[in-house]
Amino acid sequence: MNIKVILYSLFFFFIAGLCEIGGGYLVWLWLRESYSWIAGAFSGLVLFLYGIIPTFQPSNFGRVYAAYGGIFVVMAI
Repeated sequence: MNIKVILYSLFFFFIAGLCEIGGGYLVWLWLRESYSWIAGAFSGLVLFLYGIIPTFQPSNFGRVYAAYGGIFVVMAI
């Protein structure tokens, strides 16, 4: 496998992880910490982007989704 494809995959895994963690955290702030509706709207946008980012994956995202799960766990810790 080409190193460029691997680096692109890792980049999109990292961006997807940031969107998933960040979007969830923004929802938490909005609902539990009484942030404004703007935080709620922005969290929806970030989570929407989390759904879009896998489509840019150069590899078959369905086949490498388990690898993303591992990266997400490491990022969450």
